[in-house]
Amino acid sequence: MAAESKAAEGAELVFHPMDQFIVKPLFGDGTVNFFTITNVTLWMALTVLAIAGLMVIGTSRRATVPGRMQSIAELAYGFIRKMVEDVAGKDAVPYFPYIMTLFMFIVFSNFLGLLPAAFTTTSHIAVTAVMAVAVFVSVTVIGFVKNGTGFLGLFWIGAAPLPLRPILALIEVISYFVRPVSHSIRLAGNMMAGHAVIKVFAAFAPMVLISLGIGVVVTPLSILAITAIYALETLVAFIQAYVFTILTCVYLKDALHPHH
Repeated sequence: MAAESKAAEGAELVFHPMDQFIVKPLFGDGTVNFFTITNVTLWMALTVLAIAGLMVIGTSRRATVPGRMQSIAELAYGFIRKMVEDVAGKDAVPYFPYIMTLFMFIVFSNFLGLLPAAFTTTSHIAVTAVMAVAVFVSVTVIGFVKNGTGFLGLFWIGAAPLPLRPILALIEVISYFVRPVSHSIRLAGNMMAGHAVIKVFAAFAPMVLISLGIGVVVTPLSILAITAIYALETLVAFIQAYVFTILTCVYLKDALHPHH
């Protein structure tokens, strides 16, 4: 009876889709301190190495007829530069390296997170919040350096009727300070949700080994769902990097040209 109970207990469908987001130390007794090397540290380092490898190796020869890596590097460069010019204007080109770095880090983190047994660093608000706050502080400083107190014109809507201007100014101030919150949560939330859904469907994939009757139906459906969601997550990985970057360009435009 005890053996049967253990077998039944082992056959239960148990899954924890959020366990994949737990920060774990690579060495030591499991305690995470400020300087502990964790799975997050590892995958952030791999992201930096992958970006450096693409940009250094891809541009090392600079052939007239580009190879694959050079084509990808040039495509990324041209894509982000055009985004900066189109959204924030020619005045924002000096800040292109920073925006390019943001995009490459996010998009590589997102794509590496799709690998089996990988850790998606952009699924953690601690990572995305640092980037969002850095963007917020940077554009605010740029706004005051470039425009002085004229930067405050961003919050004063001169085209609105005079009685409404103070109310709209208050709304603009609140929305401005909410920017880093929405900027960071949007990226982390989308990456976390997609990976959690994949994990849930993956838990149903071995159902055929537990119950042959229902498993014959559930297992193929779960595999089909995993494939579809994985394809969607591949698209989301790029879109979320694009959204984060284009919002950075929008905020930069407001800093350079604050008057409505």
